[in-house]
Amino acid sequence: MENWQCQNRQSVVLAPMAGICDSAFRRIAKSMGCGLLSSEMVSDKALMYNNWKTQSMLYMTDAERPISQQIFGSGAESFKIAAAYIEENMKPDIIDINMGCPVTKVAVKAQAGSALLKDPDKIRDIVSAVVDTVDLPVTAKIRSGWNNKCINAVEIAKIVEDCGASAITVHPRTREERYGIKANWSIIKEVKENVSIPVIGNGDIFTCYDAKRMIDETGCDAIMIGRGVLGNPWLIKQCIDYLDEGIEPERVTLEERIEMIKRHAELLSDIRPEKVAMHKMRTHAAYYLKGRYRSAEIKPRLFKMNTKEELFDLLDEYVDLVAY
Repeated sequence: MENWQCQNRQSVVLAPMAGICDSAFRRIAKSMGCGLLSSEMVSDKALMYNNWKTQSMLYMTDAERPISQQIFGSGAESFKIAAAYIEENMKPDIIDINMGCPVTKVAVKAQAGSALLKDPDKIRDIVSAVVDTVDLPVTAKIRSGWNNKCINAVEIAKIVEDCGASAITVHPRTREERYGIKANWSIIKEVKENVSIPVIGNGDIFTCYDAKRMIDETGCDAIMIGRGVLGNPWLIKQCIDYLDEGIEPERVTLEERIEMIKRHAELLSDIRPEKVAMHKMRTHAAYYLKGRYRSAEIKPRLFKMNTKEELFDLLDEYVDLVAY
């Protein structure tokens, strides 16, 4: 953790977004200066049972370091097995324990993610087991609590620290709140005031000014950006420039957006079959063009394209459309 923190005076971390943070997206984030990349979460049980699709999600390149691999699950033993497998086969720089995912499939059906916040003793067992199993730094990502009757972020953070974790990320909404209300940054501040390990703040960072305000208001050691970088990886560089040098952000031009979409498509095509890559690019391209002038006119066709050539032709057509 020390080497990562020294890279920037105020570090910026990429959130481990499911379905988003594959190697292609991470490399784009890295090109923007991201201090720490996070890979999308993987299931402990899927790794324990040698699920090939989950194993393929561990793909990374050395250019992405430092990188954190996140695991979700509900039992100490399966966490130990998954963490050992990841350390041996992926060799990330950090292993992160997911205690914040709110989706029904994870939190309710699997009793994992944010469901762990209801059982501090289980959290103690899991974090201790992973810390004792691997030689890598272990971190955890939590929410405020399960619901408004169970706001226990400080209690959980203390347990995580006591068990030997190296840092903790706090998303200050409950599982019940998901993303429906404004993040309560005061909870990040409370956690920071009650633990000695680094605290990473997460939630509602959509501009570099948000990043500065979070650090000023909470005293957190770093900020983690999630939804704010969807279609806008430039936000990472803007935050770093503003936090470190006070440099104001510049407007991202349409040309830069089109070039980034094409670059993203090329990177995805290098690691996935073209059809699979382009199906993912439908969503990414829509994010890149969201709110842009006349982008709604090509969106229906964007979600029907299957090849890189179709995507590039459509983008060129859009440029001509805007220029008309």
